[in-house]
Amino acid sequence: MANVEQVQPKKGPSLVIQLAMLLVMTGAAIGMGWISGGYLKQGETPAPVPAAPENAGKAEKPGEAGKVAAGPTLAQLAPITTNLASPSDVWIRLEVSVLYDAPQPPEVTEQIHQDLLAFVRTIKLHQIEGASGYQHLKADLDERAALRSGGHVKQVLVRTMLLE
Repeated sequence: MANVEQVQPKKGPSLVIQLAMLLVMTGAAIGMGWISGGYLKQGETPAPVPAAPENAGKAEKPGEAGKVAAGPTLAQLAPITTNLASPSDVWIRLEVSVLYDAPQPPEVTEQIHQDLLAFVRTIKLHQIEGASGYQHLKADLDERAALRSGGHVKQVLVRTMLLE
């Protein structure tokens, strides 16, 4: 007859050893976190940021507060309220502001408003659904405003977008 040996399954480490290793690893993780936190917290107060070379020694004087700067300008557009292309019974109200790199005449702002209104009328509901749809809409608005202004629009800020 054939010799049949019974093979006993190997036993793993005991429960006590597993718990001990768990405690050792937890202690090591806590210790590393403590050391890392202490290292990162060494310079608790941030160093003051030096003034830009072009602004060094120039503090705004009280009399200069009323002067118009040639820097970025924010212009609020009139609310855009229209129906979408599809489905046509869905209405959208869009309130946006435009960030210019320098002050622009009101005619440019009005042209941008009319262009954005014409664009919003061509949108279909499925194009603006979800987060990625909103991002695509925002990118399209930025691009159209920049083209209409000759590159002076740096960003279109969507303040409110309601669909009904």
